Amino acid sequence: MTDDVDDFEIESTPAPDDIQFLDDRLYEFNVAATGIDNGRLLAIFARDASGTITAGLSGWTWGDCCRIDKLWVREDLRGGGLGRRLLCTAEREAARRGCRLVALDSHSFQAPEFYRKLGYELWAALDGYPSPHRQCYLRKTIA
Repeated sequence: MTDDVDDFEIESTPAPDDIQFLDDRLYEFNVAATGIDNGRLLAIFARDASGTITAGLSGWTWGDCCRIDKLWVREDLRGGGLGRRLLCTAEREAARRGCRLVALDSHSFQAPEFYRKLGYELWAALDGYPSPHRQCYLRKTIA
């Protein structure tokens, strides 16, 4: 193998199927390495009368853990409890699926304090990601 970048295809807008291919291969490896094969996607949406998403959450459960990758609430709906309700719904579903831990991350300019108010513990932070901010890694033990 060489270090020649001409051997690679650098893409700024990869096809979703190509990203899914990578996800599937990594999941196969993880299952083979751990024997845990109960991974499931998790998505929760709020929609308006026209069906447009106004808020949502996505992630996955695997083993006894839940990972929240995205939580978004439309700007005009923020501060009214919708984000809290989404997260609490995800925690209940994760517990129903046998999870004991929820993990997520948030940039310092996003919502780490929101998560801390809901019982999440900051367990690590990466300063300068992106400069001058930080990436905050949070977790919560659930029943």
